[in-house]
Amino acid sequence: MDQRKEEVTRRPLYVYDLPADILTTLTRKHDTEEGPHNDIPTPSSTKDPVPESRIESAVGSKSCSLCGVTFHTVEDQRSHIRSDLHGYNLKQRIRGAKPVSEVDFEKLVGDLDESLSGSDSSGSEDDDEGDARKETTLSALLKKQAAISSANDGDAEDFVPRKQKRGSGKPPLFWFTTPSLPSSIYLGIYRSIFTNLEQENESKVLDIIKNKQLAPKPQAKVPVDSNNTVPLPEAYKGPHMFLCMIGGGHFAAMVVSLTPKQTKSGHTGPLTREATVLAHKTFHRYTTRRKQGGAQSANDAAKGAAHSAGSSLRRYNEQALTDEVRLLLQEWKGMIDSSELVFIRATGSTNRRTLFGPYDGQVLRQNDPRIRGFPFSTRRATQNELMRSFVELTRVKVLEIDEAAIAAAKLAAEEAAKQATAAKAPKQSSPATPKRSEEEETALLHTTQIQALIRRSKLPALLSYLNNNNLPSDFLFQPQDSQQNFHAPTPLHLASSQNSAPLVSGLLIKGGANPTLSNSDSKTAFDLAGDRSTRDAFRVARSDLGESKWDWEAAHIPAALSRAEAEQREARERKEEAKKEEERRKAEAARLAEQGPKVVDGPLGKAAGRGRALALGQVQKTAQEKREEEARGMTPEMRTRLERERRARAAEARMRAMQGGGT
Repeated sequence: MDQRKEEVTRRPLYVYDLPADILTTLTRKHDTEEGPHNDIPTPSSTKDPVPESRIESAVGSKSCSLCGVTFHTVEDQRSHIRSDLHGYNLKQRIRGAKPVSEVDFEKLVGDLDESLSGSDSSGSEDDDEGDARKETTLSALLKKQAAISSANDGDAEDFVPRKQKRGSGKPPLFWFTTPSLPSSIYLGIYRSIFTNLEQENESKVLDIIKNKQLAPKPQAKVPVDSNNTVPLPEAYKGPHMFLCMIGGGHFAAMVVSLTPKQTKSGHTGPLTREATVLAHKTFHRYTTRRKQGGAQSANDAAKGAAHSAGSSLRRYNEQALTDEVRLLLQEWKGMIDSSELVFIRATGSTNRRTLFGPYDGQVLRQNDPRIRGFPFSTRRATQNELMRSFVELTRVKVLEIDEAAIAAAKLAAEEAAKQATAAKAPKQSSPATPKRSEEEETALLHTTQIQALIRRSKLPALLSYLNNNNLPSDFLFQPQDSQQNFHAPTPLHLASSQNSAPLVSGLLIKGGANPTLSNSDSKTAFDLAGDRSTRDAFRVARSDLGESKWDWEAAHIPAALSRAEAEQREARERKEEAKKEEERRKAEAARLAEQGPKVVDGPLGKAAGRGRALALGQVQKTAQEKREEEARGMTPEMRTRLERERRARAAEARMRAMQGGGT
C-alpha cells in the first residue's frame, strides 16, 4: 500500500483516465456535501501531484514556512508566492491570527458567492473597468470576513472555517477515499468539470466518473483545413472542452481533447499520457495604459474622449482586438458548439462585451449552461496559462491527513472556544455619574456666566448679573474641585489673576467683595495680582473704603494709596515712558543719519544709471516719458481725448509758425 501511495503522489492522476484499482474502489467522502476539511480542521500535510508536492511544517530553500508547504522547483515556489493562499496567510499573520492550510482556504473560497474566475496574479494585468476595480478571490474573501467581524461587534478572533450548513454554498471539490490507498489519503475532483445535470445528481457521481473514463489513443496529427488551419470535424468528434481568457489586451483560447494521447518520453522510455491540443490561438494588443488600468472605451465614457496619440492608438487596438477575437470564435464555431464544457475568464464589461456581444453571428452566449469560471487563481492570458489551467482542472487532488495533528487541533480549538466564551461574558457596567440636583445645575450656570463676563472685562454687566440673580460678590465657583476654580474660587480672585484693575476696583468698592478670602493655596486675591496697576487698585480701594471695612493686613494689601496719588504716579510713569520713546527715536534718527546711505551733490558720472539719475531728478525726461506719465491711470476714452487735444495744439503751433514765416 505504501508503494501504491508513492506512485500516486509521484505522478498526477488524470480524471478521465484513472487506474482501475482506484476507479473500482472509489468511495465518496460522504454524508454531506462537505470535504474532509470540514471534519478535519487542521491537516498536517498536503500532497498534490507533480509538479507541486506540499508538506505541512516544511522548512527549506524551496518551501514556504508561513503556509507550511514545500516545492520541487523554484517555479512552483514563485507561483505559490503569487497565489491567493499565500496572500491570505500574510493577512492572517498581520492580524495576529493563525495561517490556514490549502484545504481550509479552498473551503473558504467555496463559501463565496462571487465568481472565482477573475483573479489575476500578474502585476501588469490591468483589465478592470476604469476606477471600479473588480474584486479578486482574495479581496472578496477578506471583505466577507470583515463584514462578519463587524456583525459580531468587532471580534478579532481567528477566522476558522465553520461547519457548512445545507444550502449555504457548495465546496469546489468532491472528495473520495479508496481502500487502495491509506485511510489518511483523500482524493479530490473539481466540481466544475461536471455538467449542471451531473452536479444535481450527486448520489450517482461515482457512476458518472466511471462513464467519463476514456481509453488513451496513440499520438496522431490533427487534420486541419488548408485554407484557415482550423481542425476538420473528424478531429473533434471525441469529447473536448473550450478554454478562453481575455483581459488587459491579452487574449488566449484553446480547444483541448479530453482523450489522452500516448507518447514516449524518450526513444526507449515508457509510455506517458498527455493532453491533445486541437487548436490554440493568442492575441495581444495595446489597449490599456500601463500602470493605469481600464479600457480606453471605459475611460472615454467616464471622462470624455481623449485626443492624444496614445488614446487613439489604444482605441484602434481595442476595436481590432474585438474584431480578431470574434472572427476566431466564428472560425471555431463548430468546435465550440460541440464542446462539453466552456471555461471563460473575462473580467470587466468591455471584455465580456467582446465575447458575448450582442453582435451578428454571435457564438458565445451568457446563458449557455456549459459556461464555467476557473475555480482557482489565474494569471495573464497566455497559452501556457491555459494549459496549466487545464491540467489543474483535470488532475486529481491528493490530500494526506495526520490524525494526531487533527486531535491536537480539535483540543486546541475547543480550548480557544472556551476562552472566547469566557472573554465574552457581560462586563460589569461602570457606575453611572450621579445626576446633579437643580441647585447644582443653577450654580454651574452662574459660574459659566460670571467667568465669561470677567474674562471680557464687562464690569457693569457683571455687577448687574450679580444684583439681578441675588448673588453675593464672593460667589464660590462650581465645581470647587476643578483646577481653575481651585486657583481662583471667587470673582475677585479671577479678576486679580486676569490683571483687570477696573474689575478689581469695581468688585471691592461697588460690589463689596471680601479681599480677605483665600483660595485652596491660602492665597488672597491680592497675592494673585501680576502687575502694578492691579495692586494699586487694591490700595486705592483700601483708601476709599477705610481701614475699618476689612482686615487689610490679613488680605496682604499694603498701605492705602489715594486715588489722586495713584493717578499722579500713573501720569508720571506715562510721561517718563513718552520721554524714553522720544529719546529712542532721536537716537535712531541720528544713527540713520550717520550710518545710512549718503548722496553726493554735483553731476553724476557716466557710470551712474539712468534710473538713479531719474530718482534724484538730475535727468531731463523725454517727451515720450512725459506723455506716458500724463496718461498713467487714464481710461482708454480719456487717453483718446488727450491725444486728440495734443494733436490739435501741435497743428495750431505749426500754423502759427507758417504764418510768422510768411510775414
